[in-house]
Amino acid sequence: MNNTLTYARTQDQADPLRAYRDQFYFPQHDGKDVLYFCGNSLGLQPKGVEQALLHELEHWRTHAVEGHFRGEMPWMYYHKFLAEQTANVVGANPEEVVVMNTLTTNLHLMMVSFYRPIKERYKIIMEAGAFPSDQYAVETQVRYHGFDPDTAIVEVAPREGEENLRTEDILRVIEETGASTALVLFGGVNYYTGQFFDLAAITEAGHRAGAYVGFDLAHAAGNLPLKLHDWGPDFAVWCSYKYLNSGPGGPSGAFVHKRHAHNPDLPRFAGWWGHDEEHRFLMKKGFHPMRGAAGWQLSNAQIFSFAAHKASLDLFAQAGMPALREKSLRLTAYLEFILDELNQAGHHYHLLTPRDPDQRGCQLSILTDSHGRELFDYLSQHGVMCDWREPNVIRLAPVPMYTSFEDVWQLGQLLGNNSF
Repeated sequence: MNNTLTYARTQDQADPLRAYRDQFYFPQHDGKDVLYFCGNSLGLQPKGVEQALLHELEHWRTHAVEGHFRGEMPWMYYHKFLAEQTANVVGANPEEVVVMNTLTTNLHLMMVSFYRPIKERYKIIMEAGAFPSDQYAVETQVRYHGFDPDTAIVEVAPREGEENLRTEDILRVIEETGASTALVLFGGVNYYTGQFFDLAAITEAGHRAGAYVGFDLAHAAGNLPLKLHDWGPDFAVWCSYKYLNSGPGGPSGAFVHKRHAHNPDLPRFAGWWGHDEEHRFLMKKGFHPMRGAAGWQLSNAQIFSFAAHKASLDLFAQAGMPALREKSLRLTAYLEFILDELNQAGHHYHLLTPRDPDQRGCQLSILTDSHGRELFDYLSQHGVMCDWREPNVIRLAPVPMYTSFEDVWQLGQLLGNNSF
């Protein structure tokens, strides 16, 4: 690698995914595209979204209520038009996934089915420092069932003096908590550090302890290749507005492993869109869930947000997660290389994210000093969109779908020229 503009442009010329950059809109700064490193918070808008929304507006205008049943993509079945692309993103069978609701709503719905505590088995194991919405969901679920969060929630923290979790420590806590564990619930990628957890090992350990296992993949879906069906967790949930580029408040996805998907006796909170579609409009009592994850749906699809989501999912289907991951590894390694060079020249950019590529996606979190906020403001003033997290972390995400090597090089130039 070389920290030169020529090297960066050579890499971009050889990039088989370079054309996808032109499928997105970039905000402008001083008449130029911003350097966008914030896809881990909100992805850029795909250019196909506008036409997708206009198509649905035309469909509504033309057919009104009959739009549920007419056209190539009638609204009645819209969730099915997202199933195959979604399954490919998370490594599942199409019947194991469904797009519905929003992330924390889906997490609560999954916990209704898979957190069923009893006196002897009631604990939830999760990573310390999980995203607050997960912490709040878990806390309130525990209280709802009459347990004390201080004793029912077991948090796994890094060792003293370390910044990331060791897999062996996670597995040890699961084993030690053992028969009192009802649910193991981890994020796929920690939002703060960018650490990607060994989800296969966590799943095996949780099941060996007799617990259910679930994952919040908000920072993993669309970021890393996932193998949910093969790894075998009981459920997973994720949002679509980060790496999946589906717009602010975009719809969530949910996974339920096939071993549960045909079990109508599994407790759940039901709605009519999860009812057997062959008899849905008979309006009779008695809930009979659809087969697969679709049986967890509550209401009919939010068509406009689903249409935006589909426009992005279609790009993922074209590019493929393996190719995106290959580019992500090279982009992230290049940013890491530049940061190391800057540190050798006297800067102090401490990498919070694991250096092992297998333990991270495309996010690199930089632990800053007392001038961190000033550094963030300096980057913003020079056309960089990244992310500040209290108390002192700047998150940078070179997203392979639309970030170029030249973007990374230009970011490095700004980091090297600052006076903080």
